[in-house]
Formats: sequence, C-alpha cells, structure tokens
Amino acid sequence: MADTDDRLFTAIIESADDAYVAFCPELDIASQGVSIEDALSNLREAVDLFFQAADPKEVRERQRGHVFVTQFQAARG
Repeated sequence: MADTDDRLFTAIIESADDAYVAFCPELDIASQGVSIEDALSNLREAVDLFFQAADPKEVRERQRGHVFVTQFQAARG
C-alpha cells in the first residue's frame, strides 16, 4: 500500500540525442537518463529530493494543479 504522503505526478519523457529527458510539469522539475526507465527513476529521485530540501513556501509556489496531456492533429504547410 502507498504511503499516505505519496502523490501522483505526471512524467513527460522524450528522447534527446542519446538520452531521454523526463519532465514533471506539476513541479517544473526535469531529469535525464540513458533509458526511459532510467530517466523516470532519476526524475522520481529529483522530486523526492526537492520535497526533502525545499521550503514549504517554495513547494506551494511551484506546485501546479492538474496537468492534462493529450495529442492533437494540425495541418502541416
């Protein structure tokens, strides 16, 4: 069972050259790794470290509400 302090966040992961970049839009935190799993693990660690080190005021200021990720089609010219 998850810890009651656990929160669910969004991870947007994209390839960049020979690595992957993982971004958490709710906190504006990014990390990278050599694989998708590595990038996600590093992002999770960065978010954990942020919560351990950040002042509660900074957490409130940086944290955004719900993030919706979708795709759409656009005409290419």
